[in-house]
Amino acid sequence: MWRTFASLRIAAALLSALAFGQSTDTPATQTTFEVADVHVSPPTRNPGMRGPMLRQGFYQIRYATMLDLVRTAYGVEAERVLGGPNWLEKDTFDVMAKLPEGATTDTAKPMLRALLTDRFKLAIHNDTKPVPAYAVKTTGKHPQLKQSDGTGDTGCRFNPPPPPPAPGGPPPGPMQFSFTCTNMTMTAFAEALTTTIFAAPQYLNGRVVVDETELKGAWSFDLKFTPRGGLVNRTGPVPGGISVFDAIEQQLGLKLDPVDVPMPVIVVDSVNQKPTANSPEVAEKIHLPPPPTEFEVADLKPTAPDSRGMMFRIQAGGRVNITGVPLKFLIEQAWDVTDDMLEGMPKWMESDRYDIVAKAGVTDVDFDDILVMVRALLIERFKLAVHTEDRPVTAYTLVAVKPKMKKADPNSRIKYNEGPASGEKDPRDKNPILSRLVTCQNMTMAEFAAKLKDIAPGYIHTPVLDATGLEGGYDFTLSFSAVGLTRAPGGVPGGPLGQAGPPPPSDVAAASDPNGSVTLFEAIDKQLGLKLEAKKRPVPVLVIDHAEQKPTEN
Repeated sequence: MWRTFASLRIAAALLSALAFGQSTDTPATQTTFEVADVHVSPPTRNPGMRGPMLRQGFYQIRYATMLDLVRTAYGVEAERVLGGPNWLEKDTFDVMAKLPEGATTDTAKPMLRALLTDRFKLAIHNDTKPVPAYAVKTTGKHPQLKQSDGTGDTGCRFNPPPPPPAPGGPPPGPMQFSFTCTNMTMTAFAEALTTTIFAAPQYLNGRVVVDETELKGAWSFDLKFTPRGGLVNRTGPVPGGISVFDAIEQQLGLKLDPVDVPMPVIVVDSVNQKPTANSPEVAEKIHLPPPPTEFEVADLKPTAPDSRGMMFRIQAGGRVNITGVPLKFLIEQAWDVTDDMLEGMPKWMESDRYDIVAKAGVTDVDFDDILVMVRALLIERFKLAVHTEDRPVTAYTLVAVKPKMKKADPNSRIKYNEGPASGEKDPRDKNPILSRLVTCQNMTMAEFAAKLKDIAPGYIHTPVLDATGLEGGYDFTLSFSAVGLTRAPGGVPGGPLGQAGPPPPSDVAAASDPNGSVTLFEAIDKQLGLKLEAKKRPVPVLVIDHAEQKPTEN
């Protein structure tokens, strides 16, 4: 649970659909960066593009695939960037460039286009191709919408949820997000489903939405639905939960259908995998101080005995607010380890809880930078001493049994994404307890084994080895239930590893009443014809050499 929580904390950015068809002129006719540093990204524990951002007069993008760079430079959705080599969504790059005075991330787009042409020899052309999308349609019934006279405010407003019930009162109902939309055309409503109705994109898998209702004029209506993650709990579907698809049909008399819509696209004709070398003056002209390794100010103290909450919050501006968290969890986050990879830990590290309020000396730091500062704080205040060594640990090996995967076109993009493959239905819409759905394209078994720790952190705590003997790339989808939605008889959720003793009798009873969940292990076996075998092997572990239970004074 905490591993998933840590991955989600990084903050998700909303991407606005911008006007398509910017100029594809050569760098000679465009504004260019004064100087730019381009290099392959270093390894990171939190993959995903960061930026574009402005930092002390510099334009910065980190951990961006070539697909990310192209869609950012041309202001289009990722689904509208076609073609290109198979590594377009795999290899990642960092860009740091000096901007002219007064430039913004928007005015830097032509500069980024020029950079891609110059340093990667990117060649593209504009075209129109069918793109997977959703269409808003009428159901044949009279739509349950109120005609608007075209005056007043326009848009969809989020309605804050009611306060939680008082202790001892009736249990709360299912989580629901409520939006009041006024004076909306159906075209505007279709666009709002990917923007201002911010919980809807969880269901849309990155697709755009178009209007095919043929309803004219403006309309007003309310829309209430459950975020995808709130549709299920450990016992099965949450009573009263409603997906965005069902809400649109039942409340508005409309429906969302998957369609292919001809749209303007960018086709990547060619691009180099390795950028040209940085010019000699780059190091001199682009010299930003490294991010700080320690907090400017930090308050660390034991949690008050009557406190029951737990919070780990990274706020804008480099602020940290941590409440009621055991030192064990802080160490696991700061060193990127799990229970299986932590040795020599005294018992009090699991029971004693601490609060931290801290602030970095600069505002433009990211999550990885903050964790470096947390690590330094723990070392200083708890006199913490650790080292890493290889020790035998029970870990997983991926083996082939009766493989059921489709051999990939070697020229297709190597990619992994959350959600169904293009043109396929999402099984979570009918069975939400299958809460995880990943699609892999042209992925080798070695790549899949390495990715499993990120795909299913609740199940997989140590690196997975590939022993399938399968060569080349494969196309497949994997649908399973998050670890908190499954129960193994006689053990805690998640499967054979990481069990912390038998669960309460009620949990054993629940396991005999199947809720329709599918564990990662079952899914890999039945859907892919592979198997995860638990074996002892040397794995790098973090060993606690010394720690003082009482932190030094602030």
